[in-house]
Amino acid sequence: MLLLTAVDYDRGGVALALLADRLAAEGADYPHRFAFRPNTGTQTGFDVDGNGRLNDPRDAQGYGQFSGQGGMAILSRLPFDTANARDHSAFLWRDLPGSLSPDAPALAQVQRLATTGFWDVPVLTRAGPLHLLAWHATPPVFDGPEDRNGKRNHDEAAFWRHYLDGALPMAAPSAAFVLLGDGNLDPADGDGLREGIGALLAHPALQDPQPRGTHDRHEPRQRGDPALDTVLYAELGGLRLDYVLPAASLTVTGAGVLWPAPGDPLTADLATASRHFPVWIDIDLAEP
Repeated sequence: MLLLTAVDYDRGGVALALLADRLAAEGADYPHRFAFRPNTGTQTGFDVDGNGRLNDPRDAQGYGQFSGQGGMAILSRLPFDTANARDHSAFLWRDLPGSLSPDAPALAQVQRLATTGFWDVPVLTRAGPLHLLAWHATPPVFDGPEDRNGKRNHDEAAFWRHYLDGALPMAAPSAAFVLLGDGNLDPADGDGLREGIGALLAHPALQDPQPRGTHDRHEPRQRGDPALDTVLYAELGGLRLDYVLPAASLTVTGAGVLWPAPGDPLTADLATASRHFPVWIDIDLAEP
């Protein structure tokens, strides 16, 4: 299974099908594809960024110049249980236990917590359903002293802790699961309220395989291990922002960050696609 982030949503899935066709032509066949409509670009009707105008990209539920910009999509070799796929993206920020939302009451009545989405999508395996819990959080920057984005990023990670604890109106998955996505926060370096992602990584229902890249970078100014970095910024250096966190009950047989050497043919392609590097894990799903 592949989770793609920052992928524009199109209702008919035409672009996603074309991408899958290109992958199949290269020997990577993913015949099953899935995407809910994301929150990005869906307008709130409020001047969220306070610039005196309505319907700007930052006035949307999640930043977007149009509805569906920069969504998510899942490609799979195995079929989805689409009838039982659940979209929790409409969950309001104010309704999260211990919410840090700074929004005024009127905006709080409509402001969703998920920047892009909170998805629970079961994949049908021979060992039973495997739930993919997908999210792409807001970066904890690009705001002012109110730290709205930082607080939202914190609470997007907190959503999954509460979800796994059964502390939200929707039930936690009853089968095996993997939580995966762009948390947009490093637990050791960079800006943001790091206790949000730190508490999620420490949740007893999850395990952190700590996928490592094969590069040999050193960053003496940072506290975290550079081998765990999943993104490289020219001005900030490397950060660990992307996560694949399987349930504690699952057996992980391998993990890594695809970070090819400078001379590798993949290097240019990955740089063109994103500053983020692919994160992968292998898990052993024992057959019943």
